[in-house]
Amino acid sequence: MRLCGRTVGSMRIVIAGGHGQIALRLERLLAARGDEVAGIIRRAEQGDDLREAGAEPVLLDLESASVEEVAAYLQGADAAVFAAGAGPGSGVARKDSVDKAAAVLFADAAVRAGVRRFVVVSSMGADPAHEGDEVFDVYLRAKGEADAYVSRLDALDWTILRPGSLTNDAGTGLVRLEARTGRGPVPRDDVAAVLAELVDSPATAGLTLELISGPAPVSVAVKSVAGN
Repeated sequence: MRLCGRTVGSMRIVIAGGHGQIALRLERLLAARGDEVAGIIRRAEQGDDLREAGAEPVLLDLESASVEEVAAYLQGADAAVFAAGAGPGSGVARKDSVDKAAAVLFADAAVRAGVRRFVVVSSMGADPAHEGDEVFDVYLRAKGEADAYVSRLDALDWTILRPGSLTNDAGTGLVRLEARTGRGPVPRDDVAAVLAELVDSPATAGLTLELISGPAPVSVAVKSVAGN
């Protein structure tokens, strides 16, 4: 039973990058099932979209905030989800300041606040040793370095999710979720559905998982990897 005025059995979940395309879908799913959701955003005008999704907007810039400031918003949360990203139009500097540094900051803040369940939205191909000089190469290195940092934090029950090529197609609810799937597309709807299951599936802690469209219903896919 959880207190703090919440519905019995519900969770409080804080999402970094709360206005992202996947995050807004996730907020709707979590709110619909009765969870209390807060989404961290950088711009006040994004707040209405979060409220419409059923989430509480939290105005905070992860590129300038301190660990203590972020931890204050994570106090009392049951889970944290890092879904922030610099975005496809950003340059090299913001790959480091958002995709890497903000992820590290959010993880450190979760540790400081005592939030154990921690889910990261990463990218297929993320690797600290990835080679290349293009902006996307820098992005994959930044995501890989962030993932490596999170995976070393014993105070977190972390799960890292690496979706394939993201699409805005309607979700099918059918996915392939494994340590290695090979490349392929996946609708953002289905990524959000998998994240909603992962947040509530601590048995997946310590796993880095790839995700593409596939044959298994989301809940079955998550239970399958949790049992391995």
